[in-house]
Amino acid sequence: MAKILIAEDERDIRDLVAFTLRFAGHEVFATSNGEEAVELVPNVNPDLILMDVRMPRMTGYEACKILKANPDLKDIPVVFLSAKGQESEIKQGLEAGAEEYLLKPFAPDQLTTRVKAILAKFGK
Repeated sequence: MAKILIAEDERDIRDLVAFTLRFAGHEVFATSNGEEAVELVPNVNPDLILMDVRMPRMTGYEACKILKANPDLKDIPVVFLSAKGQESEIKQGLEAGAEEYLLKPFAPDQLTTRVKAILAKFGK
């Protein structure tokens, strides 16, 4: 299956997402903030990045902009995970280069369904 990188500062959510995706057969790499994600992405070369918006050290928006500015990484789809569903937040995420914006909380089967659809869209 696919290689997926998760950037989420809340350990319980990070562990649940990682467990859910591993159970679905994916190889998962987990980081706790945007800065770690930016450092790890070139080494892992994931098929998909799931990223929280509000994290310490570097927000998801900042990390996404950095990744999208890199010609070698710009085509990796980024999906934001956030409890903040205001239209302005979603717009900011999409403008930063995200493919999609998933609102927390979500059920594990919802997550795997969306991930499968996004990976299929990108031929992964």
